Amino acid sequence: MNTVMDDQHESLMLPNQCRAARGLLKWTQPRLAQESGVGLSTINRYENETRPPRKTAVIRLQSTFERAGVRFLFNETAGGIGVRKRMG
Repeated sequence: MNTVMDDQHESLMLPNQCRAARGLLKWTQPRLAQESGVGLSTINRYENETRPPRKTAVIRLQSTFERAGVRFLFNETAGGIGVRKRMG
């Protein structure tokens, strides 16, 4: 799955970044669904890569993580694609 560009984000997160971001925050899929307003089945299918969600759902998920302090990394030459928690 390739990253997708939009007006608000340099790139949209990938399914593995979604799983990793949840891990950083110690959030379950139900917690992410509650925090983001995205359906639990949508999150599950996205993370398991069984069906791609609408772009708006990924934007909502990523924005929820970013508000919670997660930073998404997309530059493969600067250490790879991943996630990290913002300090402070």
